[in-house]
Amino acid sequence: ESGTLASQNYPGTYPSNTWCKWRLRVPQGRTLRLLFGDFDVESSPGCSNGSVMITDKNGEHSLGPLCGKLDAAGKNVTFNSNEVIIMFKSGPHRSGRGFLLSYATDQHPDLISCLQRGSHFSSQHLSVYCPAGCKKVTGDIWGNSEHGYRDTSVLCKSAVHAGATSDSQGGHITVNRGRSLTLYESTFANGVLSKMGSLSEKKLLFIQECNNNLAVSALNASSFADKNSQEQTKSWNSRNNDFSHNFLLWTADSSDQSPWVEMELSDRSTITGIVTTGSNEYYMESYIFLFSKDRKNWKLYKESKERKVFQAYTDGHLRVLNSLFPAVVARFVRLQPLSWHGRASAQIQVLGCPVSKATPRSSRPPGDGRQELISFQIIHNKVLIVAVGVALGLMICGSCVLAGFWLKRRYCTCINKVCCTSGDQGKKKNLVCLILHLPSLFSSLILPDYAEPALAPIGHKVGSTFKPSSEECYTTPFTCSHYDTPGSLPEYAEPLPPEPEYATPFSDQPSDSSIIPAPTSSHSQYDCPSHRVLFNGYCTPALHANGPRPVSVVYAEPKSCDSLPQKHTYEDPL
Repeated sequence: ESGTLASQNYPGTYPSNTWCKWRLRVPQGRTLRLLFGDFDVESSPGCSNGSVMITDKNGEHSLGPLCGKLDAAGKNVTFNSNEVIIMFKSGPHRSGRGFLLSYATDQHPDLISCLQRGSHFSSQHLSVYCPAGCKKVTGDIWGNSEHGYRDTSVLCKSAVHAGATSDSQGGHITVNRGRSLTLYESTFANGVLSKMGSLSEKKLLFIQECNNNLAVSALNASSFADKNSQEQTKSWNSRNNDFSHNFLLWTADSSDQSPWVEMELSDRSTITGIVTTGSNEYYMESYIFLFSKDRKNWKLYKESKERKVFQAYTDGHLRVLNSLFPAVVARFVRLQPLSWHGRASAQIQVLGCPVSKATPRSSRPPGDGRQELISFQIIHNKVLIVAVGVALGLMICGSCVLAGFWLKRRYCTCINKVCCTSGDQGKKKNLVCLILHLPSLFSSLILPDYAEPALAPIGHKVGSTFKPSSEECYTTPFTCSHYDTPGSLPEYAEPLPPEPEYATPFSDQPSDSSIIPAPTSSHSQYDCPSHRVLFNGYCTPALHANGPRPVSVVYAEPKSCDSLPQKHTYEDPL
């Protein structure tokens, strides 16, 4: 679905008097997208010194001849066809690099050229599509896949070096731009050699999902250079995923002409790469890779139906990464060296990720699987029930707390009076304060301690202006608030006639025939109509204060100041 092509001798000067033709074809139903990474064909009248012509498979639509320089819009070409023909011809000329062209289907609008560098992008997070064939394109890279690459590295070639994409297939890559390194190391990986570089503005770090070190549970080999190491290695069990520490180095016996080393992974895994590290004295130069799921049937890893030979050493680089495209799923892996230096020797890392435990088929009978599923569902349901119960408990506790506050508040307000409006038709309405829901509270009320009035000369208690006589069934009235005023005055607090501002002593009140002596019987009652008597014995005041009042058997009627003896002398104010 993608690829890269270039003129002869690119990026050098293309030869004179040449003619080249390429046919590009993608799956039926797709269209082609062409991107010139570089175009430098010597300009001449009628493009006689060199030109590029692009036509579709029917020859109905064509582009060209093209020569000279192309702008950014001219370098990006789309054809509504799944097949095009590209022709390049050159005549006598003096200069010109020719062209570099990448192509892909319309499914990849984010296609980039093999020549684009990381510094050409300003975004911190980058996701683009690299075409196939960028491995051999001229361009430098610095760094490695573990620590990052210099941002001036060509992007797609760096992706091939890191194993983020395949050079034969191309693919999407995801890159993060991070803080630069002080020094970028030179490494060899996937047939690409990176350079050592200095500090740069940013570094490029490729994101790969399945690229972790896999744990190895057992190791076996055709031979061992040391018998002690053989016994230790066969019984070796590693729980450390970091193979660079405490890893036993395998070295074959010097007489072993067909060496191999085999490893058993802790879990059935997806394998995406192999890292081999040799020593200065002994190392592998190349090897083939085999894999198996049960250690009985081994498969040889192939590329294009031919066995793939992996490089394990070049130019003094002992640590080499070889990525697998496509990845394989296996439990056992075997490396068989084809060439080596001194003895076959290697420290091996297997990269990938464990396969999900739910994916492989179970070897247990179906009944066990059902029981496991049922127990899992039961446990899940129990956890759900516990969670719901805790939530309901919290809700109930909160409701109880709120209800307690509400009841406490209502209990505190239940002792207050409720003022209502009462009255008869044709009469003026008055406010009457009633006590509700208080029958059980009267017994606990503490009455104010009033001073008892002095005894009258006739030998019985006289009603006070401030407090009536202590009679049975009497209850101290309450007030609704500080600002409530009854519509009429109670009978024990009749308005006093005009008199001096100080109260007349009780002992000085003269006896008058208008004052009816209070009977000494303890059973005397208010002279109150039955329709104005409340449940507690209190008689409601009369509706009209100016109307006639019944003669009270308890209260003494105050007299006017004319009938009182003039015993006090007043001075006129100055």
